[in-house]
Amino acid sequence: MDVRQLQILRELGELGSVKAVAEELLVTPSAVSQQLALLTRSAGVPLTRKEGRSLVLTDPGKVLAEAGGAVVRAMADARAAIGVYHDDPAGTVSVSAFHSAGQALFGRLAARLAAGTDDGAAPRLRLADEDVPQHGFPALTARYDLVLAHRMAHSEEWPLDRLVVVPLVREPFDVALPLGHPLAARPSLTADDVAGESWVSSRPGYSPADVLAAIGAVASRAPEVAHRINDYSTVAAVVAGGGVLGLLPRYTAAIGLPPGVVLRPLEGIGTRRSIDLLIRPENARRRSVRAVADALRGLVGELVAEAESRARASAKGPAAG
Repeated sequence: MDVRQLQILRELGELGSVKAVAEELLVTPSAVSQQLALLTRSAGVPLTRKEGRSLVLTDPGKVLAEAGGAVVRAMADARAAIGVYHDDPAGTVSVSAFHSAGQALFGRLAARLAAGTDDGAAPRLRLADEDVPQHGFPALTARYDLVLAHRMAHSEEWPLDRLVVVPLVREPFDVALPLGHPLAARPSLTADDVAGESWVSSRPGYSPADVLAAIGAVASRAPEVAHRINDYSTVAAVVAGGGVLGLLPRYTAAIGLPPGVVLRPLEGIGTRRSIDLLIRPENARRRSVRAVADALRGLVGELVAEAESRARASAKGPAAG
């Protein structure tokens, strides 16, 4: 049985004619008659009978119309409930981020939302970090309302047929060097400059390993990887200790750089990764989810401005790094 058919039967009991029902529901009389015939066939008993020039409900028709009224009211209540859920500004929003994004953004996000809004309502956050290879990010949308994800520019696109994608920034990877390294005096570096160095890189399948492979391809020389470390703060500490270079994302990993580490841009090679928000369409309709997504967009903009300011200061000389 179809809810629309039950609604037509209920209205017929109230209004007494097919024409009146059609006018009430803004459909044609033939459409009303067709739906009543389908409902009667589904019920297996006569639901209406002619009484003079009127069409009235049989006893089974009255029982079904009453039950149908309850169904229609329940559906209206369900629609109202989902409307409240979608419009709730203080709804709970779960957010997942890869490690460097979580380190750079989660504290700021919590503080921004804790400050509240003009009406005092702010989403309730549930934060988690997930260190997965690029291909693993879309699946995280089954567990989280918002997923901060990254992918290299040359890699496979996100599945736009089943996800809403909110671009946040295209972030370059920079070469991280000890302050006293001879290459730290240069304003930028090339693949040929650095390919012969020893490196600390990520495990295969993650962005730094992809960038380092591109360096080797451009320089026609396989880089020597001394350490495999995914955590960027640990990478920076190892670089500061001397003996290796690293690759660090310019905006999300540079906030807590040790004093002995400088970043230099890599020229002549594509090093940018896209940082995006992945959202399931049904979650993107929620007001609280949209509010958190807007807050993240603003915070990423602030991170970029701060990083570019540091880069300008660092370009004045190695000691400024």
